[in-house]
Amino acid sequence: MTALAWAVERAERGTPPPPPEPGDAPTHPVADSDDFRAASSLYLPDVRRSIDRIIMSRDAEDGLDALLECGALAAMLPEVKAMVGFGDGEWRHKDVWKHTKQVVRQAVPRLEVRWAALLHDIGKVKTRTISPSGEVHFFGHAEVGARMFDRLDRRLPLFNPEPALKSSVRFLILHHLRASQYEASWTDSAVRRFAKEMGDGLQDLLDLSRADITTKRPEKKKKGLRQISDLAERVEQIQKLDAVVPPLPSGIGDEIMRSFGLPPSRKIGELKKALEAAVESGEVPSHQCADVYLAFLRENAGRFGL
Repeated sequence: MTALAWAVERAERGTPPPPPEPGDAPTHPVADSDDFRAASSLYLPDVRRSIDRIIMSRDAEDGLDALLECGALAAMLPEVKAMVGFGDGEWRHKDVWKHTKQVVRQAVPRLEVRWAALLHDIGKVKTRTISPSGEVHFFGHAEVGARMFDRLDRRLPLFNPEPALKSSVRFLILHHLRASQYEASWTDSAVRRFAKEMGDGLQDLLDLSRADITTKRPEKKKKGLRQISDLAERVEQIQKLDAVVPPLPSGIGDEIMRSFGLPPSRKIGELKKALEAAVESGEVPSHQCADVYLAFLRENAGRFGL
């Protein structure tokens, strides 16, 4: 575990050592892969604490490079090691390892976000395709990355004592592209649905999305950050509106009973929930008069058992 302690020290020191002269022998400990894997199983809590300190440190990038140099990265997290040197060459896409280190550094210092930053692109190695015109794609890399995280966790159960953290990290890997897909043309219903699907992970996702912008072009970076901020503002506005004015008008239950000749019953509550779901899915707009929702129920009478 000496190699891991050295990597932690480098990350927390904040100043990378000078590059070695050609021909110099390594000045740092080197981990034997088999020994390190065995030690990781025996001292799993210590391993987690050490990696936490590295990714949460003032110089996480140098700490991650130290993990790479001493062999600990390949022994513990081969999924991350596979990103080293992947790109920034003949295939004309950014080096995924350099990008990942920058995302970790840029991420807010919350453990969920930093771990997700480290692992969010592990699926790219397995999903890269090149079109006949030379365009590079990573279709489905978020979904593949989430499945790879599951396998990683089974092999090295770093998060077992903290199932909530494990769930959050996997959630962020799976959904890390969602916020960047936002466009101003999204309807309020679409924004409302997005916020509901993200649930308690919304803020972490927005923070990860901001950190995931690593372009060197100032205008492109500014545009990306503005896109995330616009989405966050719209979510906040809609949530405030819904808290003050419910999406359905007051008295809609009485109107349903009167229009369809129904007595007070559980059926009325079920119809109101169905209308709320239709609002969330964008089938019918929110904050309309009762006639709009009654007409929607009539048009879909069979579907709602009317």
